[in-house]
Amino acid sequence: MTPNSQATQAILRDPSNFQWYIIPLLLLVLYVYANEVQHKRWSVILGGLALWGMDWFNEIWNSLFLHFTNFAPCWGLAKNSCFIILTGLNIEICFMFAIMGIVFLKQLPEDKDMKILGVNNRWFMSVVFSLLAVFVEILLNLAGALVWEWGFWNIKFPVFIFLLGYFPFFVVAFKVHDMENRKNQIRAVLGILGFDLACLVVFGGVLGWI
Repeated sequence: MTPNSQATQAILRDPSNFQWYIIPLLLLVLYVYANEVQHKRWSVILGGLALWGMDWFNEIWNSLFLHFTNFAPCWGLAKNSCFIILTGLNIEICFMFAIMGIVFLKQLPEDKDMKILGVNNRWFMSVVFSLLAVFVEILLNLAGALVWEWGFWNIKFPVFIFLLGYFPFFVVAFKVHDMENRKNQIRAVLGILGFDLACLVVFGGVLGWI
């Protein structure tokens, strides 16, 4: 296991690193969702939760990747955090993804069929937001906040970061958002979050792999 992975595992879910700044961050997330609830934008809320659930799924398999390789996750953390939840996920990142879906969905045109540069706006915006997210990840890596230790997941080969790290998030978010049946939206979100919870219980609580 790489030194960085060992250092992260040593403080995994250690509450002694608590910092007070996490409280206003939590309130910011709650405010964003409360604003959407106030305006009854249920599709935005459910789409945002779907994206958040997709990130949890990614973080779970990333932790499993470390467990089975015993070398390094695809992405790891290098800077201090208030609370590290999984090997590649801290509480700050978790809050960020809780808001990211809301931001993305509020930029989508109301017309689902409108095209931008000849491409359906949903798919076009998913690509744009994914590219922006990859760009930010590269900056975080250059700043030493994110660690990439595999040749297939680094600044020289960002294809998988785009295809696995972000693009599916935005696609699932707009798919759930655009569902016309509210029950189907709720089922989709509960399915994603329920699967994540089951994985956390089995791989984390029972087996102790993550």
